[in-house]
Parts: sequence; C-alpha cells; structure tokens
Amino acid sequence: MSTLNCQIASLHLYPVKSCGGLSLPEALLVETGLDLDRAWMVVDPQGEMLTQRELPRLALVSTQLRHADLLLRAPGMLALHLRLDTVEDATRARVWGDIVKAYDMGALAAQWFSDYLGRPARLVRFDPEERRLADSQWSAGTEAEAAFADGFPLLVASTASLADLNARLAARGQPAVRMDRFRPNLVLDGLQAFDEDQLGEIVLDAEEGPVRLRLTKPCVRCSIPNTDPATASVGFEPGDTLAGFRADARVGGGITFGMNAVVLEGFGRHLRVGQTGQAHWAF
Repeated sequence: MSTLNCQIASLHLYPVKSCGGLSLPEALLVETGLDLDRAWMVVDPQGEMLTQRELPRLALVSTQLRHADLLLRAPGMLALHLRLDTVEDATRARVWGDIVKAYDMGALAAQWFSDYLGRPARLVRFDPEERRLADSQWSAGTEAEAAFADGFPLLVASTASLADLNARLAARGQPAVRMDRFRPNLVLDGLQAFDEDQLGEIVLDAEEGPVRLRLTKPCVRCSIPNTDPATASVGFEPGDTLAGFRADARVGGGITFGMNAVVLEGFGRHLRVGQTGQAHWAF
C-alpha cells in the first residue's frame, strides 16, 4: 500500500521557545510553521538563547494566547502580559548557529524572567522580516523558514509511537510519559508505531485547500524529554528507554523521536484537529 489514511489528533504551539505549550483546536500555517510558534525566546544579556537544557524551570512557564496579548504565568510570579502588536528596541539574538534580527520585549519582561530564573535574562521576539532557513541538506529542495524553533518549521509525531514507547517504559517498570515531553506541532492518528520515520509527503485536507508537508529529518533528542513538564524535575527517562531502540543511522546514530517537516503547499490555510489526510511512503 503506497498511502496511509491519517488524521490530526492534536495541534501544539509553543509561543516562547522552551516554555510551556498550548494545545489548540486549529492553527494557521505560515512560512515559519504554525503562526506564533517559537516567536519569542528567552536570552541572556548577550542575546544567547536560554532553554530547558540548562534551565529546566522554563518548563513551568505557562503560556496563553488571548485576543491581543500573550499571557505568561510561573510559580511564585505575577502574570506577565505581552501585547502581540508591541515590541521595543531592535536587537540580535543567537539560536544555535544563527544570529538573527529580533526585537527586545522591554524592561518589564526582562525583569520578570530574571527574577524567575535567578539570573539576568531578557525576552526577544523574532523579526518577521528575517528569513532563517532550515538546513538545505534536509529541506527537500525547499527554502523552508523557521523562527526560533531548533531548525525546522514543524515537528510531526504520532499517537502510535507514543503508545509504543509507553509500553516499553511499562515493561521496564517506568511510568508513562505524555506527548508534551517531545514538543511536537502535529500529532497524527492512523499510523503504526514509528511509521512517520519512513513517510515522505503528507497531504492534509484543509478547508481552504490541501496542505502538503514533507517529512525530512529525524528529530534527534536532547535532554529536554527527560524533564517532566509538570514539575521541571529531570530524570533519565524516557531517554534511557529510547536509547535502547531509537538510534537512527541517517543522523549519525542519534536517538530520535518524531520527524521534522517542511511545508510544500498551504501557507495561509488552517490545520484543525480531526482533519484527515493521506500519508505517502518515502520509498
């Protein structure tokens, strides 16, 4: 069978890189992925990115999008309101190897994150005029853009893969984990466990027309999935279990879960939970 029927099980947006995410019934697809995904990032005073890798407490910063603002909450902190239409001084920030144009979000946001993290920090917003391109080695001949995401506009995972992992965790006497450990954008039903590793194109039936995605690079996992998003405590799972069966030769033996994706068609169209589509094998 050359195609599989699939369905969007859930959609996820992470407005501030490495902070809490949102599950949404629908999301607008733009050049950098889902609209407002990783549009903001916490940085040090020199503009270097700060993430859960070194600051697990970022996992406890919850995000809420309202009509005109982004609302942030964290333990022991008053809520921080950021207007969606307001930025302050132009600046630059580094996300991995890329130095990109950004806007500082001002003194109040900087003080909020500095107080919460116990170290100097600022909040920046990605400059929408900037074009940060995904690695051309993996972008399927497409000039795929990303904002502050690690490297690609979208991350795709499946409910079956998570169920398989949780069965393996249970067999080792370990508790189940939730999908939010892996911070995907699209979670699909209708696949067998880890089918996404071998898929090429997915065509989703949006109301405005088709959305075509190309799954390109297996997502190599760092330590973040070992951080419990509910408590910010850091352990060894699910990383240890994944290490036993998820080494992928395509990425030098890296331990993977989920697939990065680029958009071939569908900017300006809406993805919705429950939308159906067809997944095509890469071979």
